This record gives sequence, structure tokens and C-alpha cells, in this order.
Amino acid sequence: MKLIARLRPIHACTSLREIIGPLQSRSFQPDFVPRDPNAKPKRYKYPAVYEPYGPRPPPSDKIVQLAERIAALPPEERRQIGPTLREILRHPNLKQISVEGMDLGAMGGAGGGPAKAEEKKAEKTAFDVKLEKFDAAAKIKVIKEVRSFTSLGLKEAKDLVEKVPAILKQGVTKEEANEIIEKIKAAGGVAVME
Repeated sequence: MKLIARLRPIHACTSLREIIGPLQSRSFQPDFVPRDPNAKPKRYKYPAVYEPYGPRPPPSDKIVQLAERIAALPPEERRQIGPTLREILRHPNLKQISVEGMDLGAMGGAGGGPAKAEEKKAEKTAFDVKLEKFDAAAKIKVIKEVRSFTSLGLKEAKDLVEKVPAILKQGVTKEEANEIIEKIKAAGGVAVME
């Protein structure tokens, strides 16, 4: 009986409104205007091409003639236009962005002819380490070694080791790749540098 008497005042004085405060709903705001339930949604017309500064005026005849003359030039002379304009207008030379260690996918082969020739001449600086095979008895040691130089968890490292041949690490230096290969070899696996 005493227990019920103690619970009743607590229940009576705490209402839902006191616990959560005034209801926070858009319909209780003073500037709220309810939407017409029969109104159809508005259809906005979007332009085919987004122009942040508005539509551009068509190029002048002088610009069109200049573009036609440039297009008529042989490729060797067209390549000289950019550097010459940069020199005349005193624009700073743009620096090459290093893509070393990045996976460019399909875009990787989009460079021009001279750039590819330079790439072949340049010595390779980024290497991939690939696990070829491992001794079944040393599987746990190989998994521990893979975890030591990658940021993988136990399950991810185990899955990676089980799907040999698999690339363990990409875009590492030659020295780092050799260290990883030695560690894998000591653990009982065979890794190669690509």
C-alpha cells in the first residue's frame, strides 16, 4: 500500500509535456502555412547546360577566323602555340602533378605520345608487392606478417592471403618492397616485386 502511495505522486506530477517540453513541430511555428493537399508538385525547368554566369555571347568573327587558322596549322606548329602564348602573356609555367602511387585505371593511358616515350626511359620508382604462394604450415605466420605492414584487420589479412596470388601493397619504393619480400620469405611465403 505504501509503495502505491509513493508512486502515485511521482506519476501525477510528471506529465509528458514536462519531460519533453513544448512540442517541436513545424505546424506549431507562427509563420507556418499548410500546403494545399490537392496541389500538384511544381515542375522546374532546368537548363540543358549549367552556366553559372549566364549564357555566353557567341564568339566574334575575328575569334572564329583565328580558331580556323589555328586548326589549319600542322600539329608541330599547334604544339608551339601554348608555350609561346604563355611566354608572351607572362603566365607562370604549370607544374606537373605527380601521380606516383595513384591508381588511374582507364585514365592512365590517356597521355600523349612524347609523354609515353619519356615514361619508358624513366626508371620505375613505385613497385607493387605480390604474394605468389606460401607454405600451408606457415599460413598463420604469413598472415601476421601481412598485418604488420598493412593496416588490415585479421579477417581482411586472412582473406587476402587465402586468395593468392594477390597484391599485398601498391606503390612502395624498391627498398621497402625488398624488406617486405624478405619478411614474407622468412615467414614461409613467396612474394615478388612488380
